Amino acid sequence: MTTASAPAAPRAVEGSASATRRGTGPRVRRRGVAWLGLTPFALYVLLFLAIPAVLAVASGFFTNSGTPTLGNLAAFGDPVILNAFGASLGLSAVSAVIGAVVGAIVCYALQALRPDGLIRSAIDSAASVLAQFGGVMLAFAFIATIGAEGLVTVWLRTALGWNINANGTFLYTVSGLVIPYLYFQIPLMVLTFMPALEGLRTQWGEAAATLGASRGVYWRRIAMPILAPAFWGSLLLLFANAFSSFATAAALIAQGGIIPLTIRQQLTSETVVGVQNVAGVLALGMVIIMVVVMSAYSALQRRAARWQR
Repeated sequence: MTTASAPAAPRAVEGSASATRRGTGPRVRRRGVAWLGLTPFALYVLLFLAIPAVLAVASGFFTNSGTPTLGNLAAFGDPVILNAFGASLGLSAVSAVIGAVVGAIVCYALQALRPDGLIRSAIDSAASVLAQFGGVMLAFAFIATIGAEGLVTVWLRTALGWNINANGTFLYTVSGLVIPYLYFQIPLMVLTFMPALEGLRTQWGEAAATLGASRGVYWRRIAMPILAPAFWGSLLLLFANAFSSFATAAALIAQGGIIPLTIRQQLTSETVVGVQNVAGVLALGMVIIMVVVMSAYSALQRRAARWQR
């Protein structure tokens, strides 16, 4: 019996090895076919993001006649340009911080609702829509509401005698852009931070309570450290979103003030000749800031994902 059964083992091993070899080919082919599904997206990124960005940045290193030059880099020493970068960074930081804090509070409040309930579904749908609601439509909505002759402005002036635009129209300034920016920053925070908050496991709270920890101790020593990478990552995403926004600001502010509007002014100026290629250098500055911010965002997202496995 022992002698007869001994030769069977090598054949079984050989058979399993050959089966493994036969199975490797189809898996590789399926993986290759799966990668083909990314081709349309890759072409979209190449044609509408990568190539235009490279051409825009490269234009800053040529004169109008096509001669290579580094002279346009002197624009970074212009006080007007520096003020525009400072205003953009300040506007983005303020709107991101306020949007992140308010959005996190909204997410915490939504935890008390049923995930499949009507109210929760309506709020999630509204956040998805409002996070993308920007541009001229958003600017017109605020002009009609709190503009110089907006509905709220007129009502406050006639009913309460309070003129919110007594010292000028606040909405049409860089500081006033914080108000319409929050309209899409808060919903974006709800969309990005809610999954991290839902990832907190009830077992962690129960274990902390079993060991005698209060609710405050649980949030301070367990929940908040776990949520910190997701919160800071969402805040950086809000910062990048505000820093790159253009249409809403362009509809409310006629001249420059933030760097996207300054780039438009450089491209369309009719009073200063030969400044078109400076816009490419300013675009390079924006790209560098965005790369730094999004790299930090990706690192925080990878760290936050550890707790969601």
